[in-house]
Amino acid sequence: MTAPMLARATDTGRMYARSTREEPVVPSITTVIAQQPHGLDGWFGYMGANALAQDVTLQSALNNPAKLRQAVQRAANAAAVYRDAAAERGDRVHNYCEQVALRHLDREHDVDGARDLLAQHGERAFADRFDEWWKAYDVRPIAPEITVWNHEVGYAGTLDLVAEINGRTCLIDYKTKGTTRDGQVKALDDKVVMQLVAGMKAEESLVDPELGEWEAWQHGGGPLLIAVAVGETEVRPQRANPEVLKHHWWKFCALKRVWQLNQELLQERSALLPLSPPRV
Repeated sequence: MTAPMLARATDTGRMYARSTREEPVVPSITTVIAQQPHGLDGWFGYMGANALAQDVTLQSALNNPAKLRQAVQRAANAAAVYRDAAAERGDRVHNYCEQVALRHLDREHDVDGARDLLAQHGERAFADRFDEWWKAYDVRPIAPEITVWNHEVGYAGTLDLVAEINGRTCLIDYKTKGTTRDGQVKALDDKVVMQLVAGMKAEESLVDPELGEWEAWQHGGGPLLIAVAVGETEVRPQRANPEVLKHHWWKFCALKRVWQLNQELLQERSALLPLSPPRV
């Protein structure tokens, strides 16, 4: 499930409610992390330039201003189109991972449907590699797609999987990744550690979204935090370094404060006021 029942898209990012009958009140873990500046200007520029260079209509559009504007607009949208396609692919892969966990728990699932959907998009290799990893690590799922809440800091989120591996409770986050030229899955971003540690620091987990029933979080006592890069050629799991967890937690809390200040500024009057010339 890539759209948790209590999560809502808002103008200020994804927000969570306490039940399906209530309004959202806290930001999601990913919304908080998104307050961190990112340096993607070069990537956006490259995607636009590359799309324009590969546009088959470019030659015929050079002497046609209207067609040239259309080509430029397609190039300007190239990064967003790529991003959206990658997000949709990630949703399909995450859904397959969830269905596998549900099957192992003898709960209602649609593993075959999720695999077929990947195959329709030429992405069956993601499922194959995931199955190999699941078997090799003898993953024993406890709770897939579990929503958690922290009252003290003020955030919520949905963890991809709580599982037992080699007798150890693990919090797992999947990241669908592309493949490098040498056939290896692309590297994970360190900010996934913030995502995992925020999940570990939860205080409650969801029991019933319609009734708004929650219980004390049972898996915060020193679990192994694992980020799993799922690719077409391999699956690469990496564990969060215990020595840096506190720093990532402090950074997450600081970003939550940034988010809160931004909301407060939106409620204030205009930051800039008109200024008339002095009277002579």
